[in-house]
Parts: sequence; structure tokens; C-alpha cells
Amino acid sequence: MAAALASAAAVVALTGCAGVEYREDICSSGEYPALSVGGTGSVCVSDKQEPPAGFVRYPEGKVPRQVDDKWDVYWNTHTLDKDGNIIDAPDAG
Repeated sequence: MAAALASAAAVVALTGCAGVEYREDICSSGEYPALSVGGTGSVCVSDKQEPPAGFVRYPEGKVPRQVDDKWDVYWNTHTLDKDGNIIDAPDAG
């Protein structure tokens, strides 16, 4: 048993954390991300509050959860207009 544990420890030491990917959350627990209307900025808001002026909740099903996930990348070049329509972000170049 001790030999098996030593072997397992050696494999981990030699390979490091290969295959384990760390993904940073967009917001902390108890918060949700809100998108800047007409821009690509975002802010984290307490689950108990509404977004501040100039920010709205992301459309359902299109909420970024982790840095560089599908929706985080998408919202770098898209935004919402004042009517809630998805548009190309003016600052996306």
C-alpha cells in the first residue's frame, strides 16, 4: 500500500497538474454579472440587488460564468442596445 501511494505521489510530482485546468469565475458566489448597455463593460451585482443604472442582466442562456468561456468571449464583441436587442459592440473595432 505504501509503495502504491509513493508511486502515485511520484507520478503527480512528475506530471504536475497536467490535465487540470483552472477557470476563474466572472463573479463571486452570491453575485451575478451585468452588462453595460451599449458597451462591453460588465459589473458584478449582489444577487439581492438589481443592476445599477446603465447596466442590465445578460439575456437568459447567454450569461458568462467563467473568464474566457463561450459567452465571455462573445460579449467582448456584442452588447445590448437600450431596447434589449443584441448588437455588435461599437468599440469592438
